[in-house]
Amino acid sequence: MPKISLKIREQFPILKKKMHGKPLVYLDNGATTQKPQRVINAEKEFYETTNANIHRGVYELSEKATAQYESAHEKVASFIGAESFKEIVFTKNTTEAINLVASSLPNEIFRDKKKILVTIMEHHSNLLPWQRLARERGLVLEFVELAQDGNLDLVDLKNKLNNQVAILAVTHVSNVLGTVNPIDRIVKMAHKVNALVLVDSAQSIARLPINVKKNKVDFLVFSGHKMYGPLGIGVLYGRRELLEKMEPFMLGGDMVTTVTRKSATWNNLPWKFEAGTPNIAGGVALGMAVDFIKSVGIPSIWQHEQELVEYVISKLLEIEGLVIVGLENVGEHLSVLSRGRTQRSSPTTKPLIRAGVISFTVDGIHSHDLVTLLDAEGIAVRAGHHCVQPLLTTLGIKECTRISFSVTTTLEELDRFITVLGESVKILKR
Repeated sequence: MPKISLKIREQFPILKKKMHGKPLVYLDNGATTQKPQRVINAEKEFYETTNANIHRGVYELSEKATAQYESAHEKVASFIGAESFKEIVFTKNTTEAINLVASSLPNEIFRDKKKILVTIMEHHSNLLPWQRLARERGLVLEFVELAQDGNLDLVDLKNKLNNQVAILAVTHVSNVLGTVNPIDRIVKMAHKVNALVLVDSAQSIARLPINVKKNKVDFLVFSGHKMYGPLGIGVLYGRRELLEKMEPFMLGGDMVTTVTRKSATWNNLPWKFEAGTPNIAGGVALGMAVDFIKSVGIPSIWQHEQELVEYVISKLLEIEGLVIVGLENVGEHLSVLSRGRTQRSSPTTKPLIRAGVISFTVDGIHSHDLVTLLDAEGIAVRAGHHCVQPLLTTLGIKECTRISFSVTTTLEELDRFITVLGESVKILKR
């Protein structure tokens, strides 16, 4: 199994930091990843050497800024297998990208269709825009539920997919369960009834391959800051024929070609959807983040995470009272029977494909209390409802603790986390 080189970890300056006098163990990558020096340098260098507005100047500095910004679009297009950079719209984040789609879909999409389908796994960002769209257009919003094994219930999806469904919004990786949804199969099922598919790739873009052309995805959204890029930059991929039909989400400078007193004509793709001065430096740094991920390799990143997942789950299940959220089985050997106890399960047990995102509860202990003690030892994890309240309600809980990995996470860090977690549980149970 390929190992992630320590030389890669050394590229992240913040990981040398100490918190409360202890070495930082950063396990909140699901919220945002840390940044390698090359990404930090790219944004810094832009402001130091190239800062100018794009598409508006014929002087050299502006032309250089424009070239770098457009090159970043091309890098992202290549990274996800898009046909052209014209299908790549830079947004503020995943949330803005989803809102753009929900607000700009043409009326013809809903002419003979009255339903929107989302999964119960969705982040609030991939739910609230669809709730509003359903209210405004008088549509029915339906949920695809979980199966007993913790995966998305594809039988339920098949039963709810019909000719009335206009669009299906689905996460590639759950930000709480870590479940990896089979996007290929889901897209094929949706397209059989002529439903569009929006894939939220925020949690998967830096750990799993995605090829929008091969997978026939209609829309794909993700954030730069969850893929080792800067804050404040996100991506919407849309099939060109769909983007051409959609109205702009925001109006202003650079997204028009002509303006009269009474009307305007829109610019070409993708600039039609990028009104005003964009986050140019962030876009350039995002392109560098793509280069970083490609230099490590998605297969190596995924295998590294799988080693961590297998290891930490076996350790977590040794802690009395700890229950991993949504876990019914892992591989062919671990099965949760009750709090903190495991046994060998049947060889026919269906594997649960889990990314490096693991959430858990501990009987009688609130997640906020737990992470406070962990923080005192320099360990950063996330607590709360993680912006998936409908999912947690379905699972019968209100909050949980989440750890999430990245290319920089090590087994040694997980050992320290497990040790401090066990000690913290004992303290809080006294």
